[in-house]
Amino acid sequence: MFRLYNIMTQKKELVPKKTGIYVCGITPYDVAHLGHASLYVFYDVLIRYLRYMGRRTLYVQNVTDIDDDILKKAKISGKNWRRLGDENTRYFLTQMDRIGNERPDIYCRATDHIPEMIEIIRSLVKKGKAYESNGNVYFSVSKFKKFGTLSKLKKNEMLPIANERGNNPDDENKKDPLDFVLWQRSGEDEASWDSPWSKGRPGWHIECTAMARKYMKKADIHGGGSDLIFPHHECEIAQDPSVYRGTIWVHKAMVYYQGKKMSKSLGNLVMAENLLKSHTANAVRIAILMHHYREEWQFSESEMHKATRLDKKLNSVWDMQSGTAPFDISSYEEDFFAFLNDDMQTGPALETLVRLSEAMTPGKYISSAKAFMTRAFSILGLRPEW
Repeated sequence: MFRLYNIMTQKKELVPKKTGIYVCGITPYDVAHLGHASLYVFYDVLIRYLRYMGRRTLYVQNVTDIDDDILKKAKISGKNWRRLGDENTRYFLTQMDRIGNERPDIYCRATDHIPEMIEIIRSLVKKGKAYESNGNVYFSVSKFKKFGTLSKLKKNEMLPIANERGNNPDDENKKDPLDFVLWQRSGEDEASWDSPWSKGRPGWHIECTAMARKYMKKADIHGGGSDLIFPHHECEIAQDPSVYRGTIWVHKAMVYYQGKKMSKSLGNLVMAENLLKSHTANAVRIAILMHHYREEWQFSESEMHKATRLDKKLNSVWDMQSGTAPFDISSYEEDFFAFLNDDMQTGPALETLVRLSEAMTPGKYISSAKAFMTRAFSILGLRPEW
Protein backbone atom coordinates (compact mmCIF):
# COMPACT_ATOMS: atom_id res chain seq x y z
CA MET A 1 0.00 0.00 0.00
CA PHE A 2 2.41 2.65 -1.23
CA ARG A 3 1.26 6.23 -0.72
CA LEU A 4 2.64 9.65 -1.60
CA TYR A 5 1.43 13.05 -0.48
CA ASN A 6 -0.38 14.88 -3.26
CA ILE A 7 -0.22 18.65 -2.77
CA MET A 8 -3.23 19.04 -5.05
CA THR A 9 -5.53 17.10 -2.71
CA GLN A 10 -3.35 17.56 0.40
CA LYS A 11 -3.72 13.87 1.13
CA LYS A 12 -1.56 10.77 0.92
CA GLU A 13 -2.72 8.80 -2.11
CA LEU A 14 -2.14 5.33 -3.46
CA VAL A 15 0.34 5.25 -6.33
CA PRO A 16 -0.83 3.31 -9.42
CA LYS A 17 1.02 0.10 -10.25
CA LYS A 18 1.86 1.35 -13.72
CA THR A 19 3.44 4.75 -13.17
CA GLY A 20 4.52 7.48 -15.55
CA ILE A 21 6.72 10.01 -13.74
CA TYR A 22 7.68 13.39 -15.16
CA VAL A 23 10.23 15.39 -13.18
CA CYS A 24 11.21 18.92 -14.18
CA GLY A 25 14.91 19.08 -14.94
CA ILE A 26 17.57 21.76 -14.90
CA THR A 27 17.94 25.00 -16.79
CA PRO A 28 21.62 24.60 -17.67
CA TYR A 29 22.91 28.15 -17.41
CA ASP A 30 25.12 27.16 -14.47
CA VAL A 31 26.57 24.08 -12.80
CA ALA A 32 25.24 21.47 -10.36
CA HIS A 33 24.91 22.21 -6.63
CA LEU A 34 23.59 20.40 -3.56
CA GLY A 35 20.07 21.69 -4.18
CA HIS A 36 20.07 19.81 -7.50
CA ALA A 37 21.54 16.73 -5.85
CA SER A 38 18.90 16.78 -3.11
CA LEU A 39 16.11 17.04 -5.65
CA TYR A 40 17.24 14.29 -8.00
CA VAL A 41 18.52 11.89 -5.33
CA PHE A 42 15.00 11.79 -3.91
CA TYR A 43 13.41 11.01 -7.27
CA ASP A 44 16.13 8.45 -7.98
CA VAL A 45 15.24 6.63 -4.75
CA LEU A 46 11.53 6.90 -5.55
CA ILE A 47 12.09 5.27 -8.94
CA ARG A 48 14.33 2.59 -7.44
CA TYR A 49 11.68 1.72 -4.86
CA LEU A 50 8.85 1.58 -7.38
CA ARG A 51 10.89 -0.80 -9.51
CA TYR A 52 11.90 -2.87 -6.49
CA MET A 53 8.17 -3.39 -5.85
CA GLY A 54 7.75 -4.58 -9.44
CA ARG A 55 5.95 -1.46 -10.65
CA ARG A 56 6.11 -0.67 -14.35
CA THR A 57 7.58 2.82 -14.50
CA LEU A 58 8.52 5.36 -17.13
CA TYR A 59 10.78 8.10 -15.79
CA VAL A 60 10.96 11.24 -17.93
CA GLN A 61 13.15 14.20 -17.06
CA ASN A 62 13.69 17.25 -19.22
CA VAL A 63 16.38 19.85 -19.69
CA THR A 64 15.17 23.42 -20.31
CA ASP A 65 17.91 24.21 -22.80
CA ILE A 66 16.34 27.42 -24.13
CA ASP A 67 15.43 30.09 -21.63
CA ASP A 68 16.01 33.79 -20.95
CA ASP A 69 18.56 32.94 -18.24
CA ILE A 70 20.60 30.84 -20.67
CA LEU A 71 20.61 33.63 -23.26
CA LYS A 72 21.67 36.19 -20.64
CA LYS A 73 24.48 33.97 -19.30
CA ALA A 74 25.66 33.17 -22.84
CA LYS A 75 25.87 36.87 -23.66
CA ILE A 76 27.83 37.61 -20.48
CA SER A 77 30.22 34.68 -20.97
CA GLY A 78 30.64 35.22 -24.70
CA LYS A 79 29.65 31.61 -25.39
CA ASN A 80 27.11 30.33 -27.86
CA TRP A 81 23.89 29.62 -25.93
CA ARG A 82 23.66 26.04 -27.17
CA ARG A 83 27.29 25.30 -26.33
CA LEU A 84 26.82 26.75 -22.84
CA GLY A 85 23.73 24.60 -22.25
CA ASP A 86 25.39 21.46 -23.60
CA GLU A 87 28.47 21.91 -21.42
CA ASN A 88 26.48 22.47 -18.25
CA THR A 89 24.09 19.61 -19.03
CA ARG A 90 27.01 17.19 -19.48
CA TYR A 91 28.54 18.44 -16.24
CA PHE A 92 25.24 18.03 -14.39
CA LEU A 93 24.75 14.46 -15.63
CA THR A 94 28.33 13.57 -14.72
CA GLN A 95 27.82 14.85 -11.18
CA MET A 96 24.55 12.96 -10.82
CA ASP A 97 26.31 9.81 -12.04
CA ARG A 98 29.03 10.30 -9.43
CA ILE A 99 26.46 10.74 -6.70
CA GLY A 100 24.87 7.41 -7.66
CA ASN A 101 21.74 8.44 -9.56
CA GLU A 102 20.52 6.29 -12.40
CA ARG A 103 19.71 8.05 -15.66
CA PRO A 104 16.02 8.67 -16.51
CA ASP A 105 14.42 6.46 -19.16
CA ILE A 106 13.90 9.56 -21.31
CA TYR A 107 16.04 12.66 -20.93
CA CYS A 108 14.57 15.19 -23.33
CA ARG A 109 15.64 18.62 -24.53
CA ALA A 110 13.11 21.39 -24.91
CA THR A 111 14.65 22.47 -28.22
CA ASP A 112 13.91 19.05 -29.73
CA HIS A 113 10.18 19.60 -29.20
CA ILE A 114 9.43 23.00 -30.71
CA PRO A 115 6.87 21.57 -33.23
CA GLU A 116 4.90 19.95 -30.40
CA MET A 117 4.85 23.24 -28.50
CA ILE A 118 3.66 25.19 -31.53
CA GLU A 119 0.86 22.65 -32.05
CA ILE A 120 -0.41 23.12 -28.48
CA ILE A 121 -0.15 26.91 -28.69
CA ARG A 122 -2.01 26.95 -32.00
CA SER A 123 -4.80 24.89 -30.40
CA LEU A 124 -5.02 27.21 -27.38
CA VAL A 125 -5.31 30.26 -29.64
CA LYS A 126 -8.02 28.55 -31.68
CA LYS A 127 -9.98 27.73 -28.51
CA GLY A 128 -9.76 31.34 -27.32
CA LYS A 129 -7.62 30.48 -24.31
CA ALA A 130 -4.59 32.31 -25.68
CA TYR A 131 -4.04 35.43 -27.76
CA GLU A 132 -1.35 36.86 -30.03
CA SER A 133 0.05 40.37 -29.61
CA ASN A 134 2.94 41.75 -31.69
CA GLY A 135 4.35 38.33 -32.42
CA ASN A 136 4.01 37.13 -28.83
CA VAL A 137 1.41 34.65 -27.63
CA TYR A 138 0.02 34.65 -24.09
CA PHE A 139 -2.20 32.32 -22.13
CA SER A 140 -5.20 34.18 -20.76
CA VAL A 141 -5.39 33.19 -17.10
CA SER A 142 -8.98 34.46 -16.86
CA LYS A 143 -10.01 31.70 -19.29
CA PHE A 144 -9.00 28.97 -16.84
CA LYS A 145 -11.31 29.15 -13.84
CA LYS A 146 -9.35 26.60 -11.80
CA PHE A 147 -6.11 28.61 -11.91
CA GLY A 148 -4.68 28.43 -8.39
CA THR A 149 -6.11 25.00 -7.54
CA LEU A 150 -2.64 23.46 -7.16
CA SER A 151 -0.88 26.24 -5.26
CA LYS A 152 -3.92 27.29 -3.21
CA LEU A 153 -2.85 30.90 -3.72
CA LYS A 154 -5.29 33.77 -3.83
CA LYS A 155 -5.22 36.05 -6.86
CA ASN A 156 -3.54 38.88 -4.96
CA GLU A 157 -0.79 36.51 -3.82
CA MET A 158 0.05 35.20 -7.28
CA LEU A 159 1.54 38.20 -9.04
CA PRO A 160 4.40 38.96 -6.58
CA ILE A 161 5.52 35.31 -6.69
CA ALA A 162 5.22 35.10 -10.47
CA ASN A 163 7.27 38.29 -10.79
CA GLU A 164 10.07 36.75 -8.72
CA ARG A 165 10.11 33.75 -11.07
CA GLY A 166 10.32 35.24 -14.52
CA ASN A 167 7.01 37.01 -15.08
CA ASN A 168 7.11 40.52 -16.55
CA PRO A 169 4.02 42.39 -15.27
CA ASP A 170 4.94 45.52 -17.28
CA ASP A 171 4.75 43.77 -20.65
CA GLU A 172 2.47 46.10 -22.65
CA ASN A 173 1.42 43.26 -24.95
CA LYS A 174 -0.45 41.51 -22.14
CA LYS A 175 -4.11 41.92 -21.35
CA ASP A 176 -3.50 40.92 -17.73
CA PRO A 177 -0.19 41.16 -15.81
CA LEU A 178 -0.61 37.52 -14.73
CA ASP A 179 -1.03 36.18 -18.29
CA PHE A 180 2.00 34.07 -19.13
CA VAL A 181 4.10 33.68 -22.25
CA LEU A 182 3.53 30.74 -24.57
CA TRP A 183 5.61 32.13 -27.43
CA GLN A 184 7.83 35.21 -27.53
CA ARG A 185 9.33 37.11 -30.42
CA SER A 186 13.11 36.84 -30.40
CA GLY A 187 15.36 39.84 -30.63
CA GLU A 188 18.08 40.23 -33.22
CA ASP A 189 20.85 37.64 -32.92
CA GLU A 190 18.81 35.64 -30.38
CA ALA A 191 17.89 31.98 -30.77
CA SER A 192 14.69 31.66 -32.78
CA TRP A 193 12.40 29.24 -34.60
CA ASP A 194 9.75 29.85 -37.23
CA SER A 195 6.15 29.91 -36.02
CA PRO A 196 2.77 31.21 -37.20
CA TRP A 197 3.27 34.31 -35.03
CA SER A 198 6.93 35.30 -35.31
CA LYS A 199 10.48 34.06 -35.36
CA GLY A 200 10.77 33.40 -31.70
CA ARG A 201 11.09 30.86 -28.92
CA PRO A 202 8.74 29.08 -26.49
CA GLY A 203 7.84 30.18 -23.00
CA TRP A 204 9.04 28.13 -20.05
CA HIS A 205 5.77 26.48 -19.06
CA ILE A 206 4.72 25.20 -22.48
CA GLU A 207 7.97 23.24 -22.78
CA CYS A 208 7.16 20.77 -20.01
CA THR A 209 3.53 20.37 -21.01
CA ALA A 210 4.58 19.47 -24.56
CA MET A 211 7.17 16.92 -23.44
CA ALA A 212 4.95 15.35 -20.77
CA ARG A 213 2.11 14.99 -23.28
CA LYS A 214 4.37 13.47 -25.91
CA TYR A 215 5.98 10.80 -23.76
CA MET A 216 3.26 9.76 -21.35
CA LYS A 217 -0.08 11.26 -22.44
CA LYS A 218 -0.92 11.45 -18.73
CA ALA A 219 1.53 12.05 -15.88
CA ASP A 220 0.69 9.79 -12.93
CA ILE A 221 3.30 11.59 -10.82
CA HIS A 222 4.66 15.04 -11.60
CA GLY A 223 7.66 16.18 -9.61
CA GLY A 224 10.11 18.98 -9.14
CA GLY A 225 11.29 21.39 -6.50
CA SER A 226 8.69 23.07 -4.30
CA ASP A 227 9.58 26.40 -5.93
CA LEU A 228 7.96 25.11 -9.14
CA ILE A 229 4.47 24.75 -7.66
CA PHE A 230 3.75 28.30 -8.69
CA PRO A 231 3.83 29.51 -11.33
CA HIS A 232 5.37 26.69 -13.35
CA HIS A 233 3.20 23.71 -12.44
CA GLU A 234 0.09 25.82 -12.04
CA CYS A 235 0.59 27.07 -15.60
CA GLU A 236 1.23 23.57 -16.92
CA ILE A 237 -2.17 22.46 -15.64
CA ALA A 238 -3.88 25.45 -17.25
CA GLN A 239 -2.32 24.73 -20.65
CA ASP A 240 -3.51 21.12 -20.85
CA PRO A 241 -5.53 19.81 -17.89
CA SER A 242 -5.95 16.39 -19.53
CA VAL A 243 -2.24 15.57 -19.13
CA TYR A 244 -2.50 16.14 -15.39
CA ARG A 245 -5.95 14.72 -14.59
CA GLY A 246 -5.53 12.58 -11.48
CA THR A 247 -1.82 13.39 -11.21
CA ILE A 248 -0.09 13.02 -7.85
CA TRP A 249 1.93 16.22 -7.43
CA VAL A 250 5.11 15.47 -5.47
CA HIS A 251 7.50 18.29 -4.62
CA LYS A 252 10.92 18.23 -3.00
CA ALA A 253 11.48 20.87 -0.33
CA MET A 254 14.30 23.38 -0.64
CA VAL A 255 17.80 23.10 0.83
CA TYR A 256 18.99 26.17 2.73
CA TYR A 257 22.50 27.48 3.28
CA GLN A 258 23.58 30.52 5.26
CA GLY A 259 19.94 31.10 6.20
CA LYS A 260 18.61 31.35 2.65
CA LYS A 261 17.35 28.97 -0.02
CA MET A 262 20.31 27.58 -1.94
CA SER A 263 20.07 29.01 -5.44
CA LYS A 264 22.14 30.12 -8.38
CA SER A 265 20.57 33.58 -8.31
CA LEU A 266 21.64 34.17 -4.68
CA GLY A 267 25.05 32.55 -5.15
CA ASN A 268 24.94 30.71 -1.79
CA LEU A 269 25.89 27.41 -3.37
CA VAL A 270 27.49 24.25 -2.09
CA MET A 271 28.77 22.55 -5.20
CA ALA A 272 28.23 18.82 -5.58
CA GLU A 273 31.71 18.46 -7.06
CA ASN A 274 33.34 20.03 -3.99
CA LEU A 275 31.34 17.86 -1.60
CA LEU A 276 32.48 14.75 -3.43
CA LYS A 277 36.11 15.77 -3.00
CA SER A 278 35.86 15.44 0.77
CA HIS A 279 32.93 13.04 1.26
CA THR A 280 31.78 9.77 -0.25
CA ALA A 281 28.77 9.61 -2.55
CA ASN A 282 27.12 7.50 0.16
CA ALA A 283 27.60 10.28 2.72
CA VAL A 284 26.12 12.89 0.39
CA ARG A 285 23.08 10.68 -0.30
CA ILE A 286 22.63 9.91 3.40
CA ALA A 287 22.82 13.62 4.28
CA ILE A 288 19.96 14.19 1.84
CA LEU A 289 17.92 11.12 2.80
CA MET A 290 18.13 11.82 6.55
CA HIS A 291 15.51 14.47 5.82
CA HIS A 292 12.00 13.80 4.61
CA TYR A 293 11.54 15.05 1.08
CA ARG A 294 8.87 17.55 2.21
CA GLU A 295 11.12 18.92 4.96
CA GLU A 296 13.23 22.02 4.34
CA TRP A 297 16.69 21.65 5.82
CA GLN A 298 19.83 23.68 6.38
CA PHE A 299 23.13 22.40 5.02
CA SER A 300 26.08 22.42 7.40
CA GLU A 301 29.31 20.54 7.81
CA SER A 302 27.88 18.95 10.95
CA GLU A 303 25.20 17.37 8.73
CA MET A 304 27.94 15.88 6.56
CA HIS A 305 29.88 14.61 9.59
CA LYS A 306 26.75 12.87 10.88
CA ALA A 307 26.11 11.36 7.43
CA THR A 308 29.71 10.12 7.26
CA ARG A 309 29.38 8.43 10.66
CA LEU A 310 26.16 6.72 9.54
CA ASP A 311 27.82 5.61 6.30
CA LYS A 312 30.68 3.98 8.24
CA LYS A 313 28.32 2.34 10.71
CA LEU A 314 26.12 0.88 7.98
CA ASN A 315 29.08 -0.35 5.95
CA SER A 316 30.68 -1.96 9.00
CA VAL A 317 28.28 -4.91 8.65
CA TRP A 318 30.00 -6.28 5.57
CA ASP A 319 33.09 -7.27 7.58
CA MET A 320 31.07 -9.18 10.16
CA GLN A 321 31.13 -12.97 10.16
CA SER A 322 27.91 -14.91 10.58
CA GLY A 323 27.48 -17.09 13.65
CA THR A 324 24.80 -19.63 14.49
CA ALA A 325 22.65 -17.94 17.14
CA PRO A 326 19.10 -17.21 15.85
CA PHE A 327 18.54 -13.62 14.72
CA ASP A 328 15.07 -12.48 13.69
CA ILE A 329 15.19 -9.49 11.33
CA SER A 330 11.49 -9.43 10.41
CA SER A 331 10.68 -6.37 12.54
CA TYR A 332 13.49 -4.38 10.88
CA GLU A 333 12.29 -5.33 7.43
CA GLU A 334 8.69 -4.48 8.29
CA ASP A 335 9.69 -1.10 9.70
CA PHE A 336 11.94 -0.22 6.76
CA PHE A 337 9.26 -0.89 4.15
CA ALA A 338 6.48 0.61 6.28
CA PHE A 339 8.37 3.90 6.43
CA LEU A 340 8.95 3.96 2.68
CA ASN A 341 5.36 2.97 1.94
CA ASP A 342 4.14 5.88 4.05
CA ASP A 343 5.20 8.82 1.87
CA MET A 344 8.87 7.85 1.48
CA GLN A 345 10.06 8.46 5.02
CA THR A 346 13.72 7.89 4.17
CA GLY A 347 15.05 9.27 7.48
CA PRO A 348 13.32 6.70 9.72
CA ALA A 349 14.10 4.01 7.11
CA LEU A 350 17.80 4.84 7.46
CA GLU A 351 17.50 4.79 11.25
CA THR A 352 16.00 1.32 10.99
CA LEU A 353 19.07 0.13 9.10
CA VAL A 354 21.32 1.68 11.75
CA ARG A 355 19.41 -0.14 14.50
CA LEU A 356 19.78 -3.37 12.54
CA SER A 357 23.53 -2.86 12.09
CA GLU A 358 23.88 -2.30 15.85
CA ALA A 359 21.93 -5.50 16.58
CA MET A 360 24.19 -7.58 14.31
CA THR A 361 26.54 -8.68 17.08
CA PRO A 362 29.13 -11.53 16.97
CA GLY A 363 27.72 -15.02 17.21
CA LYS A 364 24.39 -14.23 15.57
CA TYR A 365 23.32 -15.73 12.27
CA ILE A 366 23.43 -12.56 10.17
CA SER A 367 23.38 -13.87 6.60
CA SER A 368 19.72 -12.94 6.17
CA ALA A 369 20.39 -9.52 7.68
CA LYS A 370 23.20 -8.90 5.21
CA ALA A 371 20.97 -9.95 2.33
CA PHE A 372 18.30 -7.51 3.47
CA MET A 373 20.87 -4.74 3.91
CA THR A 374 22.01 -5.34 0.33
CA ARG A 375 18.45 -4.89 -0.93
CA ALA A 376 17.97 -1.77 1.21
CA PHE A 377 21.23 -0.29 -0.04
CA SER A 378 20.10 -0.85 -3.62
CA ILE A 379 16.78 0.91 -2.98
CA LEU A 380 18.52 3.90 -1.41
CA GLY A 381 21.23 4.00 -4.06
CA LEU A 382 24.00 3.33 -1.55
CA ARG A 383 27.15 1.46 -2.49
CA PRO A 384 28.37 -1.35 -0.24
CA GLU A 385 32.02 -0.76 0.67
CA TRP A 386 33.44 -4.23 0.96
